[in-house]
Amino acid sequence: MSAARFYVSGKVQGVWFRAGAREQAVALDLRGYANNLRDGRVEVLAVGEDAAIERLAQWLGHGTANARVDRLEREPAAEAEAGDGFICG
Repeated sequence: MSAARFYVSGKVQGVWFRAGAREQAVALDLRGYANNLRDGRVEVLAVGEDAAIERLAQWLGHGTANARVDRLEREPAAEAEAGDGFICG
């Protein structure tokens, strides 16, 4: 079990990016959240198996059909930061 925090920049707000991230995360049995940030980025916290987090990271690199991902940043996170399930804030 591990945890990672992602910051996604580009055209990622208003294009169903968070909902798509949640759909992917639930299918991969990950816990965490996807939140819009005031600066236009989306923050995603993912907790689960390493391989599942890697698959989510790949998806985050392109996102939904209407999204445009310009930059994907990743940093370590604490497993305790995630509650039950995966939510969009």
